[in-house]
Amino acid sequence: MRLTRYTDYAMRVLLYVGAQDDARLSAISEISRAYGVSQNHLMKVVNDLVNAGYLESVRGRFGGVRLARPAAEINVGAVVRHTEEGFELVDCGGCIVAPACGLTGALAEALTAFMQVLDGYSLDDLLKKRRDFAALFGVPEISS
Repeated sequence: MRLTRYTDYAMRVLLYVGAQDDARLSAISEISRAYGVSQNHLMKVVNDLVNAGYLESVRGRFGGVRLARPAAEINVGAVVRHTEEGFELVDCGGCIVAPACGLTGALAEALTAFMQVLDGYSLDDLLKKRRDFAALFGVPEISS
């Protein structure tokens, strides 16, 4: 299974913002520089995460984004479901062997297992080494 770049960027944004002190705002330009990715791409992702209730946005000169809820309440599986358009691993609809093939069922079972694993993690679980994130991003050390 391969997740889209959109999901990758969404998780990167959440990890970056989640690694910050709860009160600190992160600018999209700052996140873009930290990861070396396009600011335009991140703007779309951040807007979506704000609309979905994962991030809170503060406008203005000293604005930015921060988590809209505690990292422990942000489920990784839910974020992936939100950011991915579809989970069809193969197109079995037009295949002539589909009625007799067991691949469809096996792939559905594998996808279910994959998502169950992601459902078992929160953003907080992924941020257990917050101090390491802060050092990697070059931001002030945060309290954990």
